[in-house]
Amino acid sequence: MKIMKNIRRIATAVAFSATGLAAQAAMASPVKNVVLVHGYFADGSGWQAVSEILTRDGYKVSVVQMPETSFKDDIAATKRIVDAQDGPTILVGHSYGGAVITEAGNDARVAGLVYVAAFQPEAGESLHSLTEKMPATTKAIKSTRDGHLYLEPSHFRADFAADVPEAETAFMASSQVMPAVESFTAPVTQPAWRARPSWAIVASADRTVNPNLERWMAKRANSAIVEVASSHAAYLSHPSDVAGVIERAATETGNR
Repeated sequence: MKIMKNIRRIATAVAFSATGLAAQAAMASPVKNVVLVHGYFADGSGWQAVSEILTRDGYKVSVVQMPETSFKDDIAATKRIVDAQDGPTILVGHSYGGAVITEAGNDARVAGLVYVAAFQPEAGESLHSLTEKMPATTKAIKSTRDGHLYLEPSHFRADFAADVPEAETAFMASSQVMPAVESFTAPVTQPAWRARPSWAIVASADRTVNPNLERWMAKRANSAIVEVASSHAAYLSHPSDVAGVIERAATETGNR
């Protein structure tokens, strides 16, 4: 009888050990899900080059198409995609998308955050309050009579994507998404970067968001910072650099 009990104890110990080793191996694996969130004046199609690199390298990539009708609606659209993932996820935001992932990133599936020339608000801060601290170079962002924002087409390339081919930026200017002014003034309530590891790409030639503001926000959030000599549209002009930071985030998060 004692022999049988000992055998059962040993078998149980081996089973628990195997489970623990499997869990450790899973934790050491890079995160394989990536969700990409666009910013103002653009849509999800701008992530195509970054998505192709990540997909080639074995990542499962999903792109959020935010309605940009309100901050709440954009958070909901992002969480909808995050909730559809089958495991831990790296959540990536460009520009205004940084504010969105700062709130949506509290989802349990989010393992890490990557900010690309993006806003990283603290609780109670909005894009409006942050840009008042350190204004951007551009003065070409205007509002419509019904409460939406746009970037004057004649300034679009110089202020948004100076290092992107002119034909591409001309089309972007004429097809830009006009976000609700409300999303510019809505405050973040619970910043996910306080509970999640984060990485930040600073676009050093950015005219849409002040690069010094990007640096200041990233340092405050204790993000790992990578600087790229890029316009605001770093994901378009430097897709390899952006994908590289996302892959670094996926690897380092998986190894935590």
